[in-house]
Amino acid sequence: MDKKLTFGQRVKEAFRKFLVALKRKPNIIPLVVFVVAFLFYSLNLANISDTTAKIQGAGMGLVGFITMLFSMLSMVCYMNAFPHRKPVVWPMLILHIVMDGALIFCDFYYRGRIIAALTRAESPIEITPATAYIAKAYNMLNTHMIILIVGIVLLALLPLYSKLIRSIKTSIEVEGSGNLGEIDISAE
Repeated sequence: MDKKLTFGQRVKEAFRKFLVALKRKPNIIPLVVFVVAFLFYSLNLANISDTTAKIQGAGMGLVGFITMLFSMLSMVCYMNAFPHRKPVVWPMLILHIVMDGALIFCDFYYRGRIIAALTRAESPIEITPATAYIAKAYNMLNTHMIILIVGIVLLALLPLYSKLIRSIKTSIEVEGSGNLGEIDISAE
């Protein structure tokens, strides 16, 4: 006869199951951060596109394209770097880190093109309510870089906090399991 669990017991059990899953694959934590960075950039792509069209700086369109491409490819490399129940595939992990570095470089480059367009001597671009997307793109690039750096730091610290996560006790004490008698498996 099953006992009905209270809401608190169900929440506790769900949290325990989450911890068990996290103990098996702690590399999910940086992956979530990289997915957030990708979604953040993707959902703000309209501001990047409008800024590229308005400023028309050297290489701005290419840098935006490279950022989208490397964002997707870096996540694929990351997922292939940590196969299920196998050791880390180092070439894929290194490729992921290189792509993250390229993403940060592209964000710096694009920011530099925005600053150059706003501060140039001849006909600088002014930020008005009609061109507010330029300021939004600039702020979005700063936030995107911060999210990427947080993901890289979490990736670098993965061996440390994975040991801490694995040390958390998630086993369940079952009633009556300590006083089991000898089991007779002989043929009758």
